[in-house]
Amino acid sequence: MQKILVVTGANKGIGLSITKIALEKFFKVVAISRSTDNLELLEKEYPDTLHICKTDINAENSLSVIENLIKKLNIRIDVLINNAGLLINKPFVEFNFESADQILKTNFLSPAFLIQKLIPFINTNGHVINIASMGGFQGSTKFSGLSFYSAAKGALAILTECLALELSDQSIYCNALALGAVQTEMLNEAFPGYEAPVSSTQMGQFIFDFAIAEKKYFNGKVLPVSLSTP
Repeated sequence: MQKILVVTGANKGIGLSITKIALEKFFKVVAISRSTDNLELLEKEYPDTLHICKTDINAENSLSVIENLIKKLNIRIDVLINNAGLLINKPFVEFNFESADQILKTNFLSPAFLIQKLIPFINTNGHVINIASMGGFQGSTKFSGLSFYSAAKGALAILTECLALELSDQSIYCNALALGAVQTEMLNEAFPGYEAPVSSTQMGQFIFDFAIAEKKYFNGKVLPVSLSTP
């Protein structure tokens, strides 16, 4: 039976790489993103296995939009990857409530409630992967300007540990990958000129491989994925 992968933030960077790799591996993919130009080009190559869900995960009706598509497709999810993220590099004292709220929603609240909404559609032995950050990994080196981003990703990591317990009776695995620097548009916007040691394609391959194989060995774990020392 064809495997089903759902990924957020799928139109560029790591999310687009995961989508491409999954399609190449004969998965059916539900790709969620507020912008879809790159996905629409990819859809021409995979018209039967790529299903685009154009919605902003922070929008009030986004969960219903996603749920309705899953119901329409009549599918059961094998892998859910919460990849969408927002990084704003700004001193703590310059943040206002609006920008802080946006970061917390994108990096923590929206992924949390997406998991909640999709639990009834996740297969036995399904795997939920939350893309966290080394900034939110306890004991790691911290960087000025990333206070709210790191705190939100830290909250997502703790949620992962909690959900592994709460979902164990349904045999749903839940892990978080705390990524170090990856060369993406988001990173370039926050740190112009910085060259990360890992490309989005390389990280996308790692995440996909982990999603498929490593639930056999990990559950409720927050795993650092970084070439630097935490």
